[in-house]
Amino acid sequence: MTKILFVCYGNICRSPMAEFLMKDFLQKKGDTNFYIESAATSTEELGNPVYPPAKRLLNSLNINCDGKFARQIKKSDYDNFDYIICMDEMNRRDLNRFFNDKDKKIFSLLDFTEEKGEVADPWWTRDFNATYNDVMRGINAFYKFLKNN
Repeated sequence: MTKILFVCYGNICRSPMAEFLMKDFLQKKGDTNFYIESAATSTEELGNPVYPPAKRLLNSLNINCDGKFARQIKKSDYDNFDYIICMDEMNRRDLNRFFNDKDKKIFSLLDFTEEKGEVADPWWTRDFNATYNDVMRGINAFYKFLKNN
């Protein structure tokens, strides 16, 4: 089983969107060989649920994220996950400071796409559709990468 941890700053917008969109994507493909979670690099939102506009977007897609509360990364995550996928360069820097990435597990989600970059942060942009589009582009490319390796 491949274990994937999606990470963003607060774990209330982008990383839970990636977590639940990836779970839905895999379920629709009938691929049960994955375990997916998400976490934050910061302590700012610990214990908070998915941000309401992100939750509304997921709900509009018939994806339920009830019961998801922000959690911070922990040292054991490095050993427990095969891939640690962040949303932007600040997340990557924070992860590289937190973990010794000796096994090269840390990636940005859009690293797997032809147009590399950062997943739009809806906390600042308020454009949850742009974030959704970035996440889905990343998930599709990441899944192709996983199936070819």
